[in-house]
Amino acid sequence: MKNESLFKMIDEIVAEVFSSSLKDKNLEEKEEYNGPRTIQEYTESTGKRFRVTKDQKERGLSREESFKENMIKLYGSIDF
Repeated sequence: MKNESLFKMIDEIVAEVFSSSLKDKNLEEKEEYNGPRTIQEYTESTGKRFRVTKDQKERGLSREESFKENMIKLYGSIDF
C-alpha cells in the first residue's frame, strides 16, 4: 500500500515536470517577431539606412536577403 502511494506521488511529480517543460517550449515557439519587417520599416524606426556588409556583397546576397540575415542574427528567428 505504501509503495503504491509512493509510486503515485513520483508519477505526479514527473508528469508535472514534463508538462511544465512542454508549456515553456510552446510559449517560446509562439513568440512573435517584433522587429522591422522591411528595409523601409528599419529606416523609419532607426533613422538609419540599412547597409549590406562587405561579406554579404561577396556572397552575392541581395539587399533583402542581407536584411533578413541580419534580422535573424539580431532576433534569433523571423516569421516573414
